[in-house]
Amino acid sequence: MEQAKYFLAIDIGASSGRHILGSVQDGKIVLEEVYRFWNGMDDIDGTLCWDVERLFREIIEGMKKCKEADKIPVSVGIDTWGVDFVLLDEEDNIVGKTVGYRDHRTDGMDEEVYRIISEDDLYARTGIQKAIYNTIYQLMAVKKEHPEHMEKAAAMLMIPDYFHYKLCGNKVQEYSEATTGQLVDPATRDWDLELIEKLGFNKNIFRKICMPGTKIGSLTKEVQEAVGYDCQVVLPPTHDTASAVMAIPTDDEDVCYISSGTWSLMGVERKDADCSAKSKEANFTNEGGYGGRITYLANIMGLWMIQSVRNKLAPDMSYGELCDQASKETIDSIVDCQDDCFLSPEDMAEEIKDYCRRTSQAVPETLSELACVVYNSLAKCYAQKLQEIEKLVGRSYDRIHIIGGGSNAVYLNELTAKYTKVPVHAGPGEATALGNILTQMIEEGLFESLKAARQCVAESFEIKIYQ
Repeated sequence: MEQAKYFLAIDIGASSGRHILGSVQDGKIVLEEVYRFWNGMDDIDGTLCWDVERLFREIIEGMKKCKEADKIPVSVGIDTWGVDFVLLDEEDNIVGKTVGYRDHRTDGMDEEVYRIISEDDLYARTGIQKAIYNTIYQLMAVKKEHPEHMEKAAAMLMIPDYFHYKLCGNKVQEYSEATTGQLVDPATRDWDLELIEKLGFNKNIFRKICMPGTKIGSLTKEVQEAVGYDCQVVLPPTHDTASAVMAIPTDDEDVCYISSGTWSLMGVERKDADCSAKSKEANFTNEGGYGGRITYLANIMGLWMIQSVRNKLAPDMSYGELCDQASKETIDSIVDCQDDCFLSPEDMAEEIKDYCRRTSQAVPETLSELACVVYNSLAKCYAQKLQEIEKLVGRSYDRIHIIGGGSNAVYLNELTAKYTKVPVHAGPGEATALGNILTQMIEEGLFESLKAARQCVAESFEIKIYQ
């Protein structure tokens, strides 16, 4: 019997990271978590930062577990959240702090950008939804507050690009992650250097953009010695949303999806970007995906709101129990899940209560009431966005695929089916790591296409349907 080939996805989210091995056994995809570690932003002198050196040590520790289990991967790929980056000098030392997207250094930086290019023209040029934490505004903050860092930098690598560089020694930037920064031309799939120069950014720090599926090298000798083996580094869609979208369990190439986790990303896949005024008005974004596709979607605050409330009020309660308790409440208050007030409040529960007071609605007092308000608000937001998507793309959808960790939220799935009036297909839960692994498997030749890989996903994982 031929030994299974293993592929390692290192999926790092804003609160945790996982090393997940994937293989194909008896015609089905099998996933195995081999290592897990915590993540979070550190407050360094009043600035929210990522400890990328600690995270890289965790990456190495998890890779060692593959050796211990005698399951050496053929290749490895890393995916993370979007927009954040590391600046490196000529000696590859980090310049300044690795600031996280929830930090307030970007306050007012949108106006600095719009002095150079209007908000409308910027959307028409990039197709990317305005979010105050986008790389374009973060770089403007560097330019304004630490111009010496912009001058000293020789390379700007997005967070997963930096980790790939640390693994194999090659500095490249992956397409899906690059697009989250609002500095990529959606037609050429490359950096908009004219825009970058107009903004006064150092254009020399932007490295070559490579597509998902690109092999960028083997492990450095130092990493090989640390983990006990060598393997290829293959770029997945390094933006976690783009990886998750790869794992939609259908061979239908035109479906509506929600990648449900800390954020809820709701949209469709398209061949070309829609940079129209109507698209901008609806607050949709054109991010990069596998094969140069466009993941056309809306960013909704998502389960971050539930996580924040639960972590403060009842950190030991399971999300399943919280879902169940929320389903028994009758409070009918609704909040706008896309309101910036919920992005980084000091106290999420108080922010939700205050929103309800400001809008003359019943104020949730208990944890289960708060959860009920959030779940109903999310589901109603999904219904509104479905209508907008159908209007923008000119077609209707007969189902919604919910992928990612949020696909396990039974009450939310039920509400989504209720408000959207279409069936909800929930699963797989490990969509991001799975999409990462599928990219590596396609590159290795285990699947001839994304369509074939998705069909195998449908046959390998339980998909629950809510009517």
